[in-house]
Amino acid sequence: MSALKPLTLTEHHAVNAGLGNPLSVAPMMDRTDRHFRYFMRKITRRTLLYTEMVTIPAILNGDRAKLLDFSPEEHPLALQIGGDDPEQAAECAKIAADWGYDEINLNVGCPSDRVKNGNFGACLMEQPEIVARVVEAMQTVVDIPVTVKHRIGVDERDRYQDMKEFVRIVSNAGCQRFTVHARKAWLKGLSPKENRNVPPLRYQDIYRLKEEFSHLFIEINGGIKTLDQIQHHLQFVDAVMIGRAAYDNPYLFASVDQLIYGENTTPPTMTEVVEAMLPYIDYWLQQGVKLNSMTRHLLHIFNGQPGAKTWRRYLTENTRSATAGTEVVSEALKFVQPCC
Repeated sequence: MSALKPLTLTEHHAVNAGLGNPLSVAPMMDRTDRHFRYFMRKITRRTLLYTEMVTIPAILNGDRAKLLDFSPEEHPLALQIGGDDPEQAAECAKIAADWGYDEINLNVGCPSDRVKNGNFGACLMEQPEIVARVVEAMQTVVDIPVTVKHRIGVDERDRYQDMKEFVRIVSNAGCQRFTVHARKAWLKGLSPKENRNVPPLRYQDIYRLKEEFSHLFIEINGGIKTLDQIQHHLQFVDAVMIGRAAYDNPYLFASVDQLIYGENTTPPTMTEVVEAMLPYIDYWLQQGVKLNSMTRHLLHIFNGQPGAKTWRRYLTENTRSATAGTEVVSEALKFVQPCC
């Protein structure tokens, strides 16, 4: 059986039309680069994918090809940006649209000190008027959706009414899709990693947000790890975003095109997913990309299967050499075949 065929341009625009995609993989620093996204496309055609967060100054002043290039197979694809300057954000939005992205998303959820010092990320929840101006400026210059990813609260500003007011102000500026991480962010005293685990999950607040803003597209994020949990949340909100579980257990998405999108397709096996990656890896090796920068994303494909630990160890130990090629991946597959 061959790996999943990518969506055509018509199909990927149809999926994203009207902000209607019910499932996405969260933007994750040092995770959701172009190689991981291409890998995910060998598992699911439909799920909306996000880039890593890219700052506005980096886009305006940096190596855009390195930061923004992607393979056509990655559609539907959203670019997440970080910043607080409306004029510069509008320029980035135009760049994103011209580059071919299907959506541009504003980061109002990251709690790191570096992001806070740049006055973007979760600290902007305390400044909804600024977020509204940024969103409005972007929407005036592009036709692709402009969306916001945020927390349920930040520091002491964590009442449901605070989040409701944030969404009201930003939606009045034209934003129609909100992805809400179901944990508050503590900017004082917790690391970014602790902020993903320590504050309690408050799913009911997001369900209530959808009830009170029924005209908006509300997506839930945080602590969601199984298909059963995805289907449960979809009874109360419009969409589900999966974060770390997508990286730690990518094959979780093998059946979502059937179960969530209703496609009449048979998922590829884990081994078929890896084999479908080999020509891609070969191509990028010829462009000078290091093997382990691509194979690191494949480490968890066999999670829970016999031989998975040996697969991970073999790849980790044998992909560092400058001369290593796809034969290392093929050899590693022998530790898990034919079970998967």
